Amino acid sequence: MPASSADPGFAYTRAQFQQIIEDTLVIAREMGASDAAAEVSEGVGLSVSVRHGEIENVERNRDKSVGVGIYLGQRRGNASTSDFSRQALTETVRAAYDIARFTAEDPAAGLPEADELVGADEAGRDLDLFHPWVIDAAGAAALAGRCEAAALATDRRISNSDGGATSAQQSHFWAGNSRGFRAGYASSRHSISVGVIAGKGAQMQRDGWYSSMRRALALSSPEAVGRYGAERTLARLKGRSVPTCEVPVLFESTQAAGILSAYVQATSGGALYRRASFLLDSLGKPVLAEHLDLDESPHLLQGKASAMFDDEGVRTRDRRAVDAGVVQGYFLSTYSARKLGMKTTGHAGGSQNLRLSSRLTQPGDHLEEMLRKLGRGLFVTDLMGQGVNGVTGDYSRGAAGFWVEGGRIVHPVHEVTIAGNLAQIFRQIVALGADEYTQGGKTVGSMLVERMKVAGS
Repeated sequence: MPASSADPGFAYTRAQFQQIIEDTLVIAREMGASDAAAEVSEGVGLSVSVRHGEIENVERNRDKSVGVGIYLGQRRGNASTSDFSRQALTETVRAAYDIARFTAEDPAAGLPEADELVGADEAGRDLDLFHPWVIDAAGAAALAGRCEAAALATDRRISNSDGGATSAQQSHFWAGNSRGFRAGYASSRHSISVGVIAGKGAQMQRDGWYSSMRRALALSSPEAVGRYGAERTLARLKGRSVPTCEVPVLFESTQAAGILSAYVQATSGGALYRRASFLLDSLGKPVLAEHLDLDESPHLLQGKASAMFDDEGVRTRDRRAVDAGVVQGYFLSTYSARKLGMKTTGHAGGSQNLRLSSRLTQPGDHLEEMLRKLGRGLFVTDLMGQGVNGVTGDYSRGAAGFWVEGGRIVHPVHEVTIAGNLAQIFRQIVALGADEYTQGGKTVGSMLVERMKVAGS
């Protein structure tokens, strides 16, 4: 695999970005803004897909933007442009200013307090997030082709291909506001993926796999991705439904991250102040099973959601968000915190490197042991649909996976729906596996829920 390179391929330097921010804030001040914030960014990348050994698509992207937020007391306006000229910056600030003039006052509107903003020394800490990958279309196509070829060669039952793909993406930004915040950094994210089809006619099944990392050299080999994608697809052949029942459900680690995401959404400021969450007023109360802890580590080197500061410039901190099942803190931006009469937790833009762990998990609790703990029930490896009601906690998703008897997989399962209520599901998580997987910025092992309704034939 080609090595990462120090050449980012950016058209703008950090110094140019810094000047754009200073110019924008000066224009805002001269125009009469009481406060202002601005961010300038640039992203470049290459995506190549291959199908049946032939290049199907080549996409190059180069995006740039300046976003401006203007405050007139407690009235706010926002505008953006992709033109970095002085005239365009002035027009963009003017547009944001005019929006603010005609916007109703909002007592919660405003920049973070100065003491909440990250300092220059903290903001400049290198979290090792930037590893540009200099690869041309031919090289990317070769990797995607190797990935697809490995999948197709795994078994003659692999009957077709959705293709292999390679993506190399890198970006950088600089941000500042009228209260002294100035910071930015560069980051990268690269991937190799494949999708294949097994079987024929009504028995066809589709699945695949991918590897996504900040460093190209940390990606799984194209052959490993291809073979595993094919194996996941083959495992789904000859699937069938099961009778409607209530049984334990084991979520594969890749799917368990979705349950964790539902928790984060329910304890995020936007849902809480709108009273659109089933976990209202849950601070200090038991919400998860008592053996579970949720830790947040924003400063992990090469972490997929690492940052020294959030989207508003507020410093981020390590914390335990849930301790022994009890909620220790919400996920709040400055605005949502003010709406709730609280302080920001540094989560404008979302959570940062969450890890859900169990005090009961043993080093040997990998998938085989988790299946043994499941005993008889459903092992879920794929979820479909968006059947999560954030207000009531009702959960209903189409699912596919495997039926398990005596701790062993008996046959594939498809065309079923799993249902429950998240408030109960959270409390009925009886075990987490040691087979942890990081999906985006969320790390969790396979998750065993004591009982859910499985609607089948």
